[in-house]
Amino acid sequence: MCEPFIRNSQYNVIKNQADTVLRSIRTVGDPKVLESVRLTAVAKVEELFPDVRDSRKAMLESVSDLKTAEDFHVYIQALEPYMLEFPRITEKQLQKLFPKNKKLRLPDLTQVDWRYVSYLSWTDISTNKMFVVYHNGEQFVGVEGRFTPTNKKSYCFVCNRFEELALFSAISKKRPAHAQPDYYKSVGNYICMNGHACNKNITDVSSLEAFIGSILD
Repeated sequence: MCEPFIRNSQYNVIKNQADTVLRSIRTVGDPKVLESVRLTAVAKVEELFPDVRDSRKAMLESVSDLKTAEDFHVYIQALEPYMLEFPRITEKQLQKLFPKNKKLRLPDLTQVDWRYVSYLSWTDISTNKMFVVYHNGEQFVGVEGRFTPTNKKSYCFVCNRFEELALFSAISKKRPAHAQPDYYKSVGNYICMNGHACNKNITDVSSLEAFIGSILD
């Protein structure tokens, strides 16, 4: 039985490296350059799992053996049983994360493939709000903020890919020691309009964690 150990963001890194190897085979004529690409791919995949020493290591390292599109699909499919799911969350738990929203509109959780989720997000167009839910390893945390479409493409601060963006701005709960009663600080950043696409692209959760940390206590 496969014990899952690959997070969505790590899976995306591996997939990107596999794709790089495949594209290099099609476009690079110099065998030495191609070998360098293969070795780099293996090294970047190994960096993700420094403690893996069993048969899983050989499975991951086989990224360097890819030669055809069929090899690529077989390799990627072999990883899927080892993917860690985002912790399951219920509608009741979501409501508790955003207690001030009595008429909170929730996403359809039955349609979510939790293997491919690094964070859960959805928008409520009627209130121009975005809701982001993340699991920090110990518990779920939720952030809500204003959602303002930019109607243009640029780089998302979460996945660092060129996508359609919205400005997501939230009020920080952090307060200086001697802040005035009416003190508030808005924290904003540009995020993918499409949370599903963002989760398919994300390779590092550190920017998301830093953003959430700048808002919550």
